[in-house]
Amino acid sequence: MPDRTDVRDEPAARAGASADPNPGNPGGPRPPEAGAAVYTHGHHESVLRSHTWRTAANSAGYLLGELRPGMTVLDVGCGPGTITAGLARLVAPGRVTGIDAAPGILGRARSVAAEHGLDTVGFTVADVSELPFPDGSFDVVHAHQVLQHVGDPVGALREMRRVCRPGGVVAARDSDYAAMTWYPGSPALDGWLDLYRRVARGNGGEPDAGRRLLSWARQAGFTDVTASASAWCYVTEEERAWWSGLWADRTVDSAYARLAVDGGHAGEEELRRIAGAWREWGASPDGWFAVLHGEILCRAVN
Repeated sequence: MPDRTDVRDEPAARAGASADPNPGNPGGPRPPEAGAAVYTHGHHESVLRSHTWRTAANSAGYLLGELRPGMTVLDVGCGPGTITAGLARLVAPGRVTGIDAAPGILGRARSVAAEHGLDTVGFTVADVSELPFPDGSFDVVHAHQVLQHVGDPVGALREMRRVCRPGGVVAARDSDYAAMTWYPGSPALDGWLDLYRRVARGNGGEPDAGRRLLSWARQAGFTDVTASASAWCYVTEEERAWWSGLWADRTVDSAYARLAVDGGHAGEEELRRIAGAWREWGASPDGWFAVLHGEILCRAVN
């Protein structure tokens, strides 16, 4: 087994690539600059509870058939690195680079890579709007749940295309909040959906990104695009408890909660009502929740 201490960092991102936009208060709310966007969720424990559940198998299945040993991969917005690790196992001995705009989360990603004994993975701080890599650096450029949070998703896809070699693949998957559906119905959860979409758009993002991926790819200049969709579905008692619990906690105690209040979108009492509705839904034996995702595989051509 490879030496678990040999998880090398990539060179630091060039000047101008994003670092933590709020180092004194990681994950805290701050208004977006002109043309920029704020990561709505932040990195509260309730958010990482969701992110660390994600794997290449449950979050990048549409891409896996494109991967071959020896490929080089860029994982944009890698977060805690659980998807990155899965991609690395599939392309080994090829090298995988994970990037994220928040330096703090990359420590978790490095730990995940070390726990899996991966010495072909490196991580660096960078922003998808200005990737610190030469043209044609990677065989595959992948982004999961990223484009919904950037102010210029078309520009981000152009930059991902730039660093992808001719004949390589740019892949993206994003949820579509307006398409999320659940049972039993709940006026308070209807309110949650409306609130989240308002907060996300107020931060410069597009929460209904899934349905727009094909259009964004075409605007970015891709002519060979395969679009698809897939879903996460939470229905067992354990799944309902997990999904409802993380959203209940996120609604009252996270960057999203602070952005909702500070942005004038909701009061704390309303957030508590929504959190209670999440827990009520999670306790229902009939509870069912589906998260629809849009997906694109874009072939990079000259």
